[in-house]
Amino acid sequence: MPATNETRELQEQQAAAAAQRYRDAAAEREVIEDKLSAGVKYPDTPEAIANRAKRLLDQGGVPPTAAVESIYAEALDGPETLERIVGLTMDLQPWSFLPRGVRAGAAVARISILRKGLEQPHATGFLVSPRLLLTNHHVFPNAETVRLCFLEFNAQVTVDNARDATIRYELDPDTFFTADKRLDYALVAVKPAADRRLPGEVFGWNRLIVEQGKIVVNDPVNVIGHPMGRLKEIAVRDNALVQRLEDFLLYRTDTEPGNSGSPVYNDQWEVVALHHQGVPNTDRQGRILRKDGQPWRKGIDSDDTVDYVANEGARTSSILKHLAALRLTPEQRALLSEMGPESGLQQEFAAGPVETPIAPAGPLQEGAAVVTPSHPSAARDSTASRIGLKAPESAFGGRRHLVFLHGRSQHGKDPVGLRRRWTGGLNHGLTRAGLPTVAPEQVWFPFYGDRIAEAIGQHEAIPAAYVDAPAVAAAEAYAVESVNGTYEKLVLEAAALNGMPQNGQPVSENLGSTLVGSFQGALSWLAANTGVDALTIATIFRDVDAYLRDNDIRTAVLDCVAETLPADGELVLVTHSLGTVVGMDLVANRLPKGTKVTLLVTAGSPLGMDSVYSRLTPPGTRRPDTVKSWVNAWCPTDAVAIGCPLERRWGKLTEEHAVVNASDRAHSIEEYLAHPEVAKTIDEFLRQSTQ
Repeated sequence: MPATNETRELQEQQAAAAAQRYRDAAAEREVIEDKLSAGVKYPDTPEAIANRAKRLLDQGGVPPTAAVESIYAEALDGPETLERIVGLTMDLQPWSFLPRGVRAGAAVARISILRKGLEQPHATGFLVSPRLLLTNHHVFPNAETVRLCFLEFNAQVTVDNARDATIRYELDPDTFFTADKRLDYALVAVKPAADRRLPGEVFGWNRLIVEQGKIVVNDPVNVIGHPMGRLKEIAVRDNALVQRLEDFLLYRTDTEPGNSGSPVYNDQWEVVALHHQGVPNTDRQGRILRKDGQPWRKGIDSDDTVDYVANEGARTSSILKHLAALRLTPEQRALLSEMGPESGLQQEFAAGPVETPIAPAGPLQEGAAVVTPSHPSAARDSTASRIGLKAPESAFGGRRHLVFLHGRSQHGKDPVGLRRRWTGGLNHGLTRAGLPTVAPEQVWFPFYGDRIAEAIGQHEAIPAAYVDAPAVAAAEAYAVESVNGTYEKLVLEAAALNGMPQNGQPVSENLGSTLVGSFQGALSWLAANTGVDALTIATIFRDVDAYLRDNDIRTAVLDCVAETLPADGELVLVTHSLGTVVGMDLVANRLPKGTKVTLLVTAGSPLGMDSVYSRLTPPGTRRPDTVKSWVNAWCPTDAVAIGCPLERRWGKLTEEHAVVNASDRAHSIEEYLAHPEVAKTIDEFLRQSTQ
């Protein structure tokens, strides 16, 4: 079959290119090997080691207590300290290493192809957004090959060593397809399932990160894939990064044919490369050698006789930079933006012009990219009401409704995409709990992001004079707007609740008069002692204060939310951040007469702070009569949830869960909903019979 011949030819070209890169980098590799022999644990540049240590600390890859104990155990200079921090990850991992690996691996699928009427395993691919799959260009050289293939998720064994139930998805190159020969990657859209659920909403996806510092030379790597088309396997330990090239990584690990398109992870389960090729050993003439040292003979010798000296994968950052440079339609940009802020694509697209897509024209050339025109349905999917999204009245039995209520800084965003991300987070948790997932179309999603931005004016964005200023300077600008000091009190109270020293003075209800320490110091304290950066803390509390302080803003927000609520029935109301404050006002004052709240879920909530609950309507901590059950989820490193647990102020809740979120996503609603204990509670109230 032509597609098979083309794939084979591309593999041979990739092998030759990888071997040439390996030969060209021999001198640098000899230096690395000499350093390793001399006992240097990480023979990388000081800048790379510093970036790696910083990212490990920022992302929670190293427990702070372990780092402190290690670096203060003996006198160390700066470089030694950084190397010691990186070295802590070599042998010891937090318990979350295993479940986070399971979560990452759920998004890895086996690619199978239809050849002469037979279905055969072909390669590996993995989701990098709710509906985009990444694999190799030599796996998908063109859209015609894509149309012959399908995906199999859960092609694996269960914890009981039984074969799991495989779930199929079809590919959709008519909506999105791009491929690059040099980096050997292909990115393609996946069709929704029959129930319209996107694959990422069921299995999650691996977030691609453009930022540096994810790995250094001699760091371990982990690979998940389908070698030889077998059920999903994982290669961990006794694997290490050998060398970092400009656009590729060389690493030592056990892979086989069929691993093409597998994600290569670091120990924090961040994707560092797209695996594409074993690097064959070659002689001076460039001929591939067998394991016995003799030239490999095409058509005679099998692939398993090749002497592979390393494995090679395209660097994540290089793939993302290539994607950012493509000429795309707005619909295609929207699809790539769903990969998330860590990809850097949202920022790139916000700054760049909208251009016409590249049209396929003959055979794919070296370094070229092809983006097929987006299917018309993609445009429909990305167009949404700016007020909110309604769900079918019969989604959960006719009288039960699932409602998501978002937090701050959502203006200008697509409610459809937001609802998908929330649902994707919930489906992560449901999948981990072994429960059926939810389709986004079943969820009511009131959207007040644009309305609050209009009401606040320019508050929703950072003041222009402070765009490039430190976070504390921007926060001071917000404080000026709070003429009665309520904004400062929020920040000061949060810092006090987080344990900021008070110089022996008690913290009274009137924090403004008794709290010792400047406003700037309080903000810096919060940022240093939680997983949320200073500017995020400042803007979240700014918006909470604006909502509570200005009755016109509060009315505008509540009016907007009320426009997208079921007229009657029972609500499972899931709220986040500022949305928990809006939600409390909603259930106390603005619910439609025919509705009641069967379950209220608050996540990342500031409702435990006196500066918040004292300004509710009505003020205080009396649970509204319309709320039957209340579950709260909070992360100890979430600066916004610093007043939690809520039971200290609000009395006994139905459930209250202290969860551990990724340190860089401590306040993320997707992280909160991905915890099985949170998702399980939501499922229980959705599925129980109505009264």
